[in-house]
Amino acid sequence: MIMIKDGIGGANTQTGLKFERERDLPTFLSSKNGYTVTENDRKGVTNSRWNVFFKGKLVGEIFRGHGLYRYFDEIRDYNWKKIISKKILPDDSIFVISKNTVHIIEKKTQKVNGSVDEKLQTCDFKKKQYKKLFAPLNKEVEYMYLLEKSWFNNHQYKDTLDYIISVGCSYYFDFIPLEKLGLPIPNDD
Repeated sequence: MIMIKDGIGGANTQTGLKFERERDLPTFLSSKNGYTVTENDRKGVTNSRWNVFFKGKLVGEIFRGHGLYRYFDEIRDYNWKKIISKKILPDDSIFVISKNTVHIIEKKTQKVNGSVDEKLQTCDFKKKQYKKLFAPLNKEVEYMYLLEKSWFNNHQYKDTLDYIISVGCSYYFDFIPLEKLGLPIPNDD
């Protein structure tokens, strides 16, 4: 994989989640040397939660969509419905144990003008909602976009991209370095 520059927070490593619609975080991580990803279908629901191991050690848990709320439902004395009024569903998110941080990853692609333009402007609200959800669990939250460079690296998005940074969120074009997620870097890359 080649790191695409021009995203915010570029790194010196070439290891990271590349933007491809057919590629998701569990699939990507399981393809990396030293990583094992196992589905966590405790309630019989598949494709929404995974455990992430690096060299046999549990390093994180991935949640997609409703899988995040199944995680909340398993926590004793925790009721997310008393914290926020409506579910917000992440495209992908990963709790990285060593950093005690949940990274919310929203993937956006676009071929014609449309509603994605306005969705980019909701990051401040969504990050605050996720922070409220995780505050009782003493977990930090980072909110980031994985944007398709061919569409979003355009002058018409300058104000929106500046706004994303100004409210403490981040974005990357085509690629998110694993080190930005706080995950171990495999030796093969």
